[in-house]
Amino acid sequence: MTNQPEWGTEVVERPLFGQRLMPLAVKPAGAPLDLVSWASARADALRARITRHGAVLLRGFENVSAETFEELVARVCGDPLDYVERSSPRHAVYRNVYTSTDHPPHEPIYLHNEQSYNVTWPRYICFYCAQPAASGGATPLADCRRIHDRIPAPIRDRFAEQGYVYARTFSDGFGLSWQEAFQTQDPEEVRRYCEANDITCEWTGEGRLRTRQRRPAVARHPSTGEPVWFNHITFFHVSTLGADLSSVLIDSLGVEGLPNNTYYGDGSDIEPEVMDELRAAYDAERIEFPWKQGDVLLLDNMLTAHGRSPYEPPRQILVGMAAPERTAS
Repeated sequence: MTNQPEWGTEVVERPLFGQRLMPLAVKPAGAPLDLVSWASARADALRARITRHGAVLLRGFENVSAETFEELVARVCGDPLDYVERSSPRHAVYRNVYTSTDHPPHEPIYLHNEQSYNVTWPRYICFYCAQPAASGGATPLADCRRIHDRIPAPIRDRFAEQGYVYARTFSDGFGLSWQEAFQTQDPEEVRRYCEANDITCEWTGEGRLRTRQRRPAVARHPSTGEPVWFNHITFFHVSTLGADLSSVLIDSLGVEGLPNNTYYGDGSDIEPEVMDELRAAYDAERIEFPWKQGDVLLLDNMLTAHGRSPYEPPRQILVGMAAPERTAS
């Protein structure tokens, strides 16, 4: 561990995994420090480290709660954002602090960048461990710069040129309802949202809604200029659910009726071998560590993909998002 001049001797920092950049672990050197007071006075230095490492883990600090976590997010990253155009179930715990997901605990959540399918998405996503799981429940991370470089150039170049299409079908019993996803009961409000956010939408009868949105697959980080693999291609592709579940869903709903699926930017199907290559790139970069109560993890959402490992309840990981960025048109 090393001390940094701008932080004096109060804390020590080191990458948690040796030669890997992420996450950078920062801990009090001696007696515990008040989290918000310490971080607020060093917000610029913290943001610089988040940009360099992609993820900063604050561990061993005092006075951590949902309320102080929200204050930390606001002071370091920006005002916490509402959760809009939802794709997973969450509920608010304290103002704009949410559960990380209400997805069933026995199911893994694949690596992804938060809301990269949106036109507007959070630059930062932050996590607070209010209660670690009895077993399992890690939040895996992966460096999107390294994922980008691992993907074979012909695959990467096609997606960089075309982007990808994210297709959703909202129907009873499968995935989120359109009411929950768009946080409204008014179809006209959904139409206006889609029009303002470059989404095509179609009502197909019996309250069923279909949407399609074309998005970039590769982005350049606004601070460093580095190319990053920043998309939901792999996360939402039906094959990532596994052969058995994807077959059941396709047999039951048909490809056009799937709750979520992705395609090449021209609308054509992505070949199975291409999806295998994409998952291999994510899996090769995946790292994880066990949560400790009071941990706070600050991520640059462009540089770092995150997921969730299965776990034995109880577990409570809270999330806050900040600093809206808009995809270039």
